[in-house]
Amino acid sequence: RREGLLQPVRSPHHADLIPVAVPSHREWAWARLSVFVQAYNTRLVKKEELPASYGDLLHPRWKGRLGIEASDEDWFAEVVQNLGEEKGLRLFRDLAATNGLSVRRGHSLLAQMVASGEVPFALTVYNFTAERLKQQGAPLDWFTLSPAVAHGNGFAVVKRAPHPHAALLYYEFMIGDDGQRILADRESVPTSRKIHTALDRSSLKIIDPVLLVDQSERWAKLYDEIIVKGSR
Repeated sequence: RREGLLQPVRSPHHADLIPVAVPSHREWAWARLSVFVQAYNTRLVKKEELPASYGDLLHPRWKGRLGIEASDEDWFAEVVQNLGEEKGLRLFRDLAATNGLSVRRGHSLLAQMVASGEVPFALTVYNFTAERLKQQGAPLDWFTLSPAVAHGNGFAVVKRAPHPHAALLYYEFMIGDDGQRILADRESVPTSRKIHTALDRSSLKIIDPVLLVDQSERWAKLYDEIIVKGSR
């Protein structure tokens, strides 16, 4: 957006989307949310053992049982800031030092490792991956700890696009009723309030793309120091 590449769009479908999905500049709109959920192997973790907060993961029962994806500094930044930066950073330092985190590269791989039992509990699995594995019969279930964090996945029309009418048509389709239903059928979380979803969209903390770009280097460094290297 800062390079002035995107065309502002005014769509009647914007009124159906959750407010955070439509920024005031109208240069993009989020069509779906990718939600970070906590997934666990139902054969290895009992429901009554599940943590009610991130702080509960400091309990000795979680030692050697936790996994996390190797590049989730955006999730990390959002959780830490919502907990309060000083408190949040201390919590994750303590967690890595006392109970350890098995760091894996790839969200799909991490989810598969939960299903196989190699990682009993994972902190950062995407909702659609966890739900598909569950529906396929894997011994896996998922839930969200507060704050529940999500990525917005959006659509935009580029200025001076070679086929602007086709681009606008696709944009309108994806944020309209038909496109939103297709996304919901594929276990995505649509942003239209007209489409039902099992997740409470109003409680989600959506990662700010502007803040992420401006502070990405800092949070990547902290994630590497605290999570990746701190868990070795």
